Amino acid sequence: MKTAFARLRVISRTAAAVLALFAIVPAHADKIRDLAQVGGVRSNQLVGYGLVVGLDGSGDQTSQAPFTTQSLENMLQQFGVNVPSNVRPQLKNAAAVTITAEIPPFAKPGQKIDVTVASIGNAKSIRGGELLMSPLKGADGQVYAIAQGSVIVGGVSAQGKSGSSVQVNISASGRIPGGGSIERSVPTAFDKGGDIMLNLNTADFMTANRVAQAVNSSFGAGTANAIDSATIAVRAPLDPSQRVSWLATIQALDVTPGDAPARVIVNSRTGTVVIGSDVKVGTAAVAHGSIQVTISEQPQVSQPGAFSRGQTAVVPSSQVAVSENGGHMFKFGPGTSLDSIVRAVNQVGASPSDLISILQALKESGALRAELVVI
Repeated sequence: MKTAFARLRVISRTAAAVLALFAIVPAHADKIRDLAQVGGVRSNQLVGYGLVVGLDGSGDQTSQAPFTTQSLENMLQQFGVNVPSNVRPQLKNAAAVTITAEIPPFAKPGQKIDVTVASIGNAKSIRGGELLMSPLKGADGQVYAIAQGSVIVGGVSAQGKSGSSVQVNISASGRIPGGGSIERSVPTAFDKGGDIMLNLNTADFMTANRVAQAVNSSFGAGTANAIDSATIAVRAPLDPSQRVSWLATIQALDVTPGDAPARVIVNSRTGTVVIGSDVKVGTAAVAHGSIQVTISEQPQVSQPGAFSRGQTAVVPSSQVAVSENGGHMFKFGPGTSLDSIVRAVNQVGASPSDLISILQALKESGALRAELVVI
């Protein structure tokens, strides 16, 4: 009997320890690597200019895009082919294009990157074309990659002799998977020593404070300091190999981010409305209706009397009617939540445009306790 009580006591202690362990884990915690980016560790944009050849008559019209012919002549001169000055080649199988790419951080020479090719002339399609070797430059004007390869186009277009045409997606741009070869690395300050800066994806003082607390709890007080609502400075070793393992451990820590601000996002073009969970509405009564004006034309024929020598005429007749539909009225109590707002609007059958008008009116009256952002 004593043994059974002893076992029960051990099981109770074990269950309490497991519950305490789960209580320590923060609810809705995210990894630091999902909340912040390392300062200075970023990708860089590249851009270039080139020629796509091998098109089936869908290239640039040289009369309207003379730079295509000039680019081809310059390329031929590099191979010892001189085009007489009084000859203007009529090209149909070539197109001038811009080339864009993104070089990832810590990329090394010889690695491959994807490039995007887009026509800048009047080419109808670059499907099946081949991009000739073209340099890709960074913001400093230096060449960081070389692009070349077959263009893959997701769109298609066709046109008949009568002028009828069909187009699916865009056929004047495409991609070259692995078409760029890195020729130069982009220098970074990651291995220069000093503190590592963690930049939050969404600036928030509470989140910044919790990230600093999580790092200090694991590695000691003073390891991390929140500089502002978006930046946390973390002390790191000077050895680059130790900095990598140090940062990997920090990014794996769990942090519960701060609550999102009460905000309502309204897209006036598409009628999309996004309401945050913390949005509250004060006491307010709302009435919203629509006024409809209908104008109908019913012309009448005026027939002259017999032997009056008159002429038959058409007399215009307009009928104008004004009606007001809807006119529903509903009331919000103090501290109304998101569910109550959506339920009330759905009951009156308000459209997205009506909801936008209601939200703007509530904001003007001071009843909407949230930031209203119209994009």
